[in-house]
Amino acid sequence: MNSTSGPAPTPATRARHLLPLTVWLCPDDTTSPPIPPTGQPHQTPDRRAALTKICDRHRASINTTLARHIINATTGEGDVITEAFTTNHATLTAAAHLGRRALACVPHPPMAQHIGAQLRATLPQEFLGRVQMRPCRADQMHRGVADHLGRVSLVIAAPPIPRAATTHTGPRTASSPGGCPACLSDVLANTAFQTRSFLPAAYRILRPGGHLAVVTTARHLNGRLVDPAPEIIRQARAAGFRYSQHVIAVRVPVEGDTLLVQASPVSIGQLRDVRSRALPPAVRVHADVCLLTRPGDTSRGGNR
Repeated sequence: MNSTSGPAPTPATRARHLLPLTVWLCPDDTTSPPIPPTGQPHQTPDRRAALTKICDRHRASINTTLARHIINATTGEGDVITEAFTTNHATLTAAAHLGRRALACVPHPPMAQHIGAQLRATLPQEFLGRVQMRPCRADQMHRGVADHLGRVSLVIAAPPIPRAATTHTGPRTASSPGGCPACLSDVLANTAFQTRSFLPAAYRILRPGGHLAVVTTARHLNGRLVDPAPEIIRQARAAGFRYSQHVIAVRVPVEGDTLLVQASPVSIGQLRDVRSRALPPAVRVHADVCLLTRPGDTSRGGNR
């Protein structure tokens, strides 16, 4: 879809630094490959492991469609991409198919095993050499990818939402019934702290003119709607980044001029029960993508 920078700035609005706004259609896809029923001869341990339950809080962070949009908009073939807060194989898979090299920060071994199983079940063997996982936290990526320091073209990050975030169904549990490796990784790697401290590390590994793409979504927290994007942007500017683009990534299919949003059975029940005192049903329709740039020489293709 076409982007627009809004109306011509007036003296009253010029100081607000109006940014170009783009809309991407990024309906959620399946980030885990289909797994054959237990007992079939071609069901390998990797394919069984790829079905490990990821909770809803983490499953909807970045899908392959959104990853492809970000990668195509900011990098060229052969460029190096790093992902922080990795919870699935989507970015690595998209990068491999697009001819990029990708490194993911995955500090927790069970999470790395889960993502590795997904990659082996979805990527052709010849593509696996394009992706790697590094056992480092997001705030230590400058150490974990020191061999590419100052040469990374894109850092993708979807910082985790607060663990106490709530929806109309009440507080989310810390883990899913089958055990969510991403939730456990959040606890052990202290991702709440990393959300505030990964920005300087991202700045250090990016080349001049390289980009940081931060994916966020507003959530209900203690009965109020919290949008983490403004605070992340403020901290990114303090770290030296320039805020260059805002993208609305529509996460549901669009048919004509209609958003195809499906409500869960619980949501439908609340819609019909006028006596319900719960919050209105929450539906994940879009994500916000904040594109930031490390200032410097862009002769190597920084602003594509």
